[in-house]
Amino acid sequence: MDINTRLIRAREEMAKRNLDAFIVLTSDPHGSEYTADHWKFREYLSGFNGSAGTLLVMQQYVGLWTDSRYYIQAEKQLRGTPIELFREGQPGVPDYVSYITYILPSGSRVGVDGRTISQVEYQRISEILDKYNIRLEIHHVDFIDNVFYQRPPMPTDELTEVNPIVACTTRREKIDIVRKMMNEKKVSHYIISALDDIAWLINLRGSDVEYNPVFYAYMVISPEEEHLYIDPHKLSRVVSNRLAEDGIKMSLYDHFINNLRNLPKESTVYYDPTKVSALAVAQLPNSVVRVEGRSLVGEIKSHKTEAEIANIRSVHIRDGVAMVQLLNWIEKEVASGNRITELDIAEKQRLLRMAQPRSMCESFAPIVAVDANAALVHYSPSIETNTALTSDSILLIDSGGHYADGTTDITRTIALGEISAEFKRAYTYVLKSHIALASAVFPKGAYGIQLDAVARQPMWKAGLNFGHGTGHGVGYCLNVHETPYGIRSSFTDSRFDEGILVSDEPGVYIEGKFGIRIENLIFSQPMPETPFGKFIKFETITLCPIDTRPIDVDLLTEEERLWLNDYHKTVYARLAPKLNGDDLDWLQNATREI
Repeated sequence: MDINTRLIRAREEMAKRNLDAFIVLTSDPHGSEYTADHWKFREYLSGFNGSAGTLLVMQQYVGLWTDSRYYIQAEKQLRGTPIELFREGQPGVPDYVSYITYILPSGSRVGVDGRTISQVEYQRISEILDKYNIRLEIHHVDFIDNVFYQRPPMPTDELTEVNPIVACTTRREKIDIVRKMMNEKKVSHYIISALDDIAWLINLRGSDVEYNPVFYAYMVISPEEEHLYIDPHKLSRVVSNRLAEDGIKMSLYDHFINNLRNLPKESTVYYDPTKVSALAVAQLPNSVVRVEGRSLVGEIKSHKTEAEIANIRSVHIRDGVAMVQLLNWIEKEVASGNRITELDIAEKQRLLRMAQPRSMCESFAPIVAVDANAALVHYSPSIETNTALTSDSILLIDSGGHYADGTTDITRTIALGEISAEFKRAYTYVLKSHIALASAVFPKGAYGIQLDAVARQPMWKAGLNFGHGTGHGVGYCLNVHETPYGIRSSFTDSRFDEGILVSDEPGVYIEGKFGIRIENLIFSQPMPETPFGKFIKFETITLCPIDTRPIDVDLLTEEERLWLNDYHKTVYARLAPKLNGDDLDWLQNATREI
């Protein structure tokens, strides 16, 4: 069924409901960044498969809004369809809510599946549309089923229990911490919707969402019990019994919404409005007191314990070994004149990681991009785009792995032959920005937006910039993108202190030419307190050589040069005992001083 036919079906369903527009978000009922196929309705209707975007369907018009990471990809995938691309953040481009107010007359009705829109987003949009007498309706929960032909079912794979040694903390201990926080906030009930929060809290992992070891479930913690809403087919008898032994009551996943209506009338209910759906909040009895705030579980799990970070350091030694083996293999293949492609490299990377102890799977779809392909920030090689390396190629590899005891995310840009002065200059300034963040010292409580400016300063001085965030939180054998902590140019109220694991990944992208990104994971640690307060520094966790061949050393400060040489000494010291033969020779050469 082509895109036009799918849109016709959507419009027919809208007409039945007397809707003037329907909003299709990239989400599921849990505020997930990535979703199971069951919830990929926006991709089904538009053909665009980027991880961010909103589709607005009207009777005479369809628009797709996405950010700068996906401009090029969306333009290609929407070609030949009636869907217009709106490049978010560009001058003169309205957001989709403003567009609705421009196009639709007073009295119009706009639908959305209330399970796929967060409470905070519903409130924001409703407040705007109300001013124009346009109503936003969230109860169209069967709309997707009626339009999504042969909709994939919800996943039912069994869950696995985290080894207690790897978990570091028992589920009972974690729940007790949450209860203490609930008591401090004087709330009786806590609704947990984010999938990684639930997985971390009860020490289970799943495979419902590709690359994210999570599973579809809800939890409600009340004064008497912890209630898990889940498909029982996911639970083996052993896991089910252990949950019951820990006092966790279980009900069907589909009963969650209805059961919210039965909460005690005098309850004080806490939830994260960025994760809990508008439809869920709408079910709460009018008599309950609603308390909105940031995820309690998210706050706890973002602060890695000493035991967790020790495991994460160990994971990065194993991951670094796999990276060195990959980079050495690539250079040998190219030097030998063998033809290798982006897909070959992605598969080789996967196999090398899987050979490492406690490796589970990739933490996201790898970005392996040759030359101009790397200018697409979230490029993913396919049969149609698969490009072979040449002796003069520039190669960007952004990949990561889930291990039982940690998650990795690393990007390296490799110059295999002769490079232009333009590339060399841009590469060096990306490195300078990377070092600026990695070596930053800042007061405890600094915001991510402040650290973002620190990272971008060297590039700004050179007239360079990039459209994505500088850093994101990383889970503990969980989502590679973990909230709430991040380093980006938009404001969030997360204030950095010790124990936070984030990425450091500035880049430069020149359409039609090349893309550059250098990414390590960094961990925030306390410094000795001074009369001026507490200060924080970063420790670089990732262990893999940074290509020194494209560096214009004359553009580096002495401090930057020393940072790189010290980093490479650390990389060699930690990885060399795990390598031998020409892999060890390659490492020694790649970490030599500049």
